[in-house]
Parts: sequence; structure tokens; C-alpha cells
Amino acid sequence: MPRPSLLFLAHRIPYPPNKGDKIRSFNLLKHLAGHYRIHLGCFVDDPQDWAYREDVAAYCHDLFLQRLDPGMARVKSLRGLLDGRPLTLPYYADRRLRRWVRATLEGGVGRVLVFSSAMAQYLGPQDYERCHVVVDFVDVDSDKWRQYAPSHRFPMNRLYARESRRLLAYERQVAARAGAGVFVSPQEAELFRRLSPETASTTHAIDNGVDVDYFSPQGPHADPFPSGERHLVFTGAMDYWANVDAVRWFAGEVFPRVRARCAEARFTIVGARPGAEVKRLERIPGVQVTGAVRDVRPYLAHAAAAVAPLRIARGVQNKVLEAMAMARPVIVTPQAMDGLRMCADLKPLLAEDPEALAALSLSALTGALPADAGERNRACVCRHYSWAEHMGRFVHLLETAAADGSSG
Repeated sequence: MPRPSLLFLAHRIPYPPNKGDKIRSFNLLKHLAGHYRIHLGCFVDDPQDWAYREDVAAYCHDLFLQRLDPGMARVKSLRGLLDGRPLTLPYYADRRLRRWVRATLEGGVGRVLVFSSAMAQYLGPQDYERCHVVVDFVDVDSDKWRQYAPSHRFPMNRLYARESRRLLAYERQVAARAGAGVFVSPQEAELFRRLSPETASTTHAIDNGVDVDYFSPQGPHADPFPSGERHLVFTGAMDYWANVDAVRWFAGEVFPRVRARCAEARFTIVGARPGAEVKRLERIPGVQVTGAVRDVRPYLAHAAAAVAPLRIARGVQNKVLEAMAMARPVIVTPQAMDGLRMCADLKPLLAEDPEALAALSLSALTGALPADAGERNRACVCRHYSWAEHMGRFVHLLETAAADGSSG
């Protein structure tokens, strides 16, 4: 019997599989490809990602990739100020993708997986009535904008507050139409239930996972660091404001305290697309910015500790899970642990103020942490963060909606 067809809409191409902001979408695509004939439509906002077209096509029956220029998209997003929409929607609006979606749905596709609420704009009210739709919101994006607002000056604080309000209204509308709305952690799902009580019964939490075979300390991970240096490593996309805020704060407020007591200490920022404000951090003694790297595993494997000093965060942080899977100590703020399950063996090093974080960092650099801290982190991840288990729940939701014959 042929597999049923599924329309999969994503705001970014779900590849490569080890890239922090694409890990969930890739594993979702990979798992669903074993159950459905995938019609994937998504944007490519990084020219280097066109090289992955064939890798992604291997999972798809039909693939539509649309170029997105971030600079032009930001200008286009300002249309939302004129028509009352959240700015996120015109940012991701495209006529060619819309035509492809219409043709695909008219071809008889009856199931739809929307990855990121902005992509729900490609469905009309009639599509929710005819199709079985599951939306993976991942995070409560509207609440990110709410958190951003107090950290910025006029007029950006007003703009971010507006985006929070308008986007929340849109998220609630989408959730009310869909058969199920999914979030990356129980905490995110509970937050959305409070913000959107009318959709509480169709709101679900499905955790992220980790490829523990890929992110393993057992491997030929060549040391990328000069001999004699001791490194604290941050990994993540460096065009994401929460990551930029985290490394600026750690480099400016925490690391100088570490460096004053350990001259061999280095703070290495590993991630693609660092802007000028991140690159300027290299003026601080001991801070290094790598830009994009082919493989983050060597940087984690040979670090004294990974750091995730996030002050604004939503959902599960892949950077934390990956470092734990690599059996490294992880120094975190409470925000970075917000969506993670605190199992008995989990040994994060958690603090919030600069002096406490500096003290934990020094303990990692000088070998004063428990010898099994990293191994216990890996054991926790292996036990609780299996991709196959978590992604299988999406199939259940899609099939439950199909069996019920309703869209919620």
C-alpha cells in the first residue's frame, strides 16, 4: 500500500543535521519520510545551504526551495506596520512558494505539517477544514519578542512589544484552526496554554533529541586548540539575538574575572554568521570568534567546559544537549535549562550572577569538578532524549487527526 502524502512547510531548509537551529526540523523530516511521501517547501536564507539540495531531496517525493534574502526580507517585513500584521509574516511571504503550496494541496495531499507558525500563512481556512494539520510552533515566539523589548531602546522596544502582541494573536488563531499545536518542552506548552486557553486541549509538548552516536566523545576529534590553552566554548548561530546577547554578556562581565585568575583561559565562540558586534569581542584578551566551522564536535571534545550563559531563552537548548552528549561539563544560566528535564543524574553547573559563573568556569578550567560530571551528563541525554521516540509522536498526532476526521 503506498504511503500517504504529507505537505511539510518549513521556514528554513532542514539541513545540515548537526546545525543547531535545524536539528529538530531535520530529524522530523527524516522520521516522517519513513511514513509519508513528503512534499517539502521551504526557504534557503544562507547561500551555502544550496549545496544541501540533493541531501534534502533524498527524503522527499517533491521539493520546492525558495531563496530568501534576509536583508530584503527585513525591508519587506515593514509592510506589517501598514496592514496590522505581525512583521514575521511578510518576512516569510513569497508568491512563488504560495503557488507551489496551492498546486500541491490541489493534487490531493491530505496531511500537513507546519514547522514554525510563520509558515501557516500558506494555508487558507479551507485547507484546515479539508486537511489534517499539525503545527510545530517549537517555541512561543511571541514571548521571545516580549522578552526582547525591555533590553532595547526606543523605537525598537516599542516595535518588539508590538510584534509580541500581534504575533501572539496570530499564534492563537493558527492553534485554533489546527488539529494539534506542538511545542518543544512541557514548559513551553504550559506557557502557551496560559496564553491561549481556548486551545489548551490540542496543545502538546514533544521534546528535542540528540543523535548520541554522532555527538559522542568516542571519535577521532582532532584538537583544534593550541597547546597549553584552556577553553570555555559557546556554540550556536551567531545571527540569533539571544546568542549574541549571551556571548557579549559573558565576554564582558564574566570572562575577565576568569582571565584575571587563569591566564591560560580562552573563551571561544563557535558559530556561523557572527556580526560586527560579536567579532569586536576579540578585542577582549582571550576571546576568540571562529565563525562557521565544519564540525563543532572537536571544539566541544577538547573544551574544559561548554558554556550557555543565555539571559533570554525559549524551549530546549540544543547547544546544551549536544555538549552533554559529548560528555562535557556545561556551565549554564537558569534560562538555558528552562526546557530541560532535570533527571537525577543531570549535573549542570548553574549560576546567574557573573561572579558565580566565573567561579564555576575556574573550577572547570582547573579540573576541580567531579571527575564523572561529563559522563553523567551523557548518560542522562542517552536515557531521556531519543529522537526516534519523540519524533514518533508527530506521526501519532497526524494519524489521530486523520482518524478523527477533524482539524480541531
